[in-house]
Amino acid sequence: MKLRVALVRGPIVSTTRSLNNEATPCLGLAYVSGYARAHGYAPTIVDAIGEGLNRYWPLAAHPGYVCQGLTVEEVLERMPRDPDVIGFSAMFSGEWPVQRELMTAMRREFPKAVLVAGGEHITALPEYSLRDCPALDVCVRGEGEHTFYELLEHLGEGRDLSAVNGVAYLDDDGQFRANEHMPRIRELDQIPWPDWPEGYLEKFWAAGKSYGVASERDMPLLVSRGCPYQCTFCSSPQMWTTLYRLRDADDVIAEIEHYRTRYAITSLQLYDLTAITKKSWTVEFTTKLLARGIDLKWSLPSGTRSEALDHETLSLLRRTGCTYLVFAPESGSPNTLRKIKKKIQLPRITASILEAKRQGIVVRTNLIIGFPHETRREVFQTIRYGLMLAARGVDEVSINIFSPYPGSELYRELAAAGAIELGDRYFLKLTSLNSDYTRTNPLTLNPVMGPRELALYRISFMVLNYLVGYMLYPRRIWRTLRNVFMSRHSAATVFEHRLKDALGRKVRATG
Repeated sequence: MKLRVALVRGPIVSTTRSLNNEATPCLGLAYVSGYARAHGYAPTIVDAIGEGLNRYWPLAAHPGYVCQGLTVEEVLERMPRDPDVIGFSAMFSGEWPVQRELMTAMRREFPKAVLVAGGEHITALPEYSLRDCPALDVCVRGEGEHTFYELLEHLGEGRDLSAVNGVAYLDDDGQFRANEHMPRIRELDQIPWPDWPEGYLEKFWAAGKSYGVASERDMPLLVSRGCPYQCTFCSSPQMWTTLYRLRDADDVIAEIEHYRTRYAITSLQLYDLTAITKKSWTVEFTTKLLARGIDLKWSLPSGTRSEALDHETLSLLRRTGCTYLVFAPESGSPNTLRKIKKKIQLPRITASILEAKRQGIVVRTNLIIGFPHETRREVFQTIRYGLMLAARGVDEVSINIFSPYPGSELYRELAAAGAIELGDRYFLKLTSLNSDYTRTNPLTLNPVMGPRELALYRISFMVLNYLVGYMLYPRRIWRTLRNVFMSRHSAATVFEHRLKDALGRKVRATG
């Protein structure tokens, strides 16, 4: 008899004034569930976010923070009876304090269940997580599907955890054990498609929730896994290694056509960390979209590079319905780019960005300031670069303050130097770091510029960015007013989408 499995996601944690911690479908748990179901298990997904959209409650132990979603007690009420294994998605370190509370409550409610957690935070800090949360039994490190399945098989047969690659745990003597990493899944087409519970996605669509720019029925999609690059501020190399794999284009097309039939979707949103790196794959994929007559909007909201985005590929993206594209140059300082190992050429990515605008695609760029090694001159180079992009027509230019996320190379350097002290205060300062623009004392680790100075640079730039954009391109004023106040689902930019959501949140709070 197969073990009874429940997969749980806790609520979103943010500051009370956060504008950008958006609720999105949990693609990671859907993949883990699909893989387990394909091997004979019948997981139940309990998603505090999906079941509690637009519901906010204060984090009593931490004034100034709120959660969106079900409360811990409400999650417990929705759990299946007597689960054998409870798997938690613990993706973001900023949500760890609430995840820990949820796991502790689960242990009290289900004392015999095996509690398992995975994700970026768990992969980066397995021993800390196990010791900080005694309720947690096993950590799944890295890519989760096959490791979690192997763990279920070993638990079901009563075998020892030492034989399960990719997991970490505390043995009977309280010693930390980290088994060898599970090799990455190389043939992505062998991974079953995500398992979406009945009625789950519809709740997000009805609430207008979306990762990027919302349309009526947005479908999350992955066409790749991993990233071949090693940026020092990113935790991907530890989570996924640098093995980068693209799915077969025909398998992606088949999944899209399935969603068109099953859900009548109107848009695709690629959640990939680095979706477009190979021009040949991009041309093949877009050509097949055209050949199949697939008429959908689609977007890349995560941020991509420019290597494969020339006139030909961008024109194909536009012809196939790509309406929103995010680039990630990260900095306007060549010296900073070199130090963070962001192997791009600014003239090349700038040319790609401007070509995308010429093709009629709504474009956003992501920039970061406040790296530990940066000088004011280098920060000003990034600000100047961002304003140049805004003046040249880029719809959104976002500047974020560097976040020392566990698992990244910079985090390890800072931790080794004693600059970071793990604890709830640190984790909560990570959450909403770049979505609450009212923060005047954000978490920063730059010895030259303090938190207030960097916060001033960020908010000043954001005001100038939109001021320049709306003054030089006044048609956007009417577009934003129309999308925010007159259309239920339409939005051209994330700013419009989040503004609409924030206004809706205010109405709900006062209604």
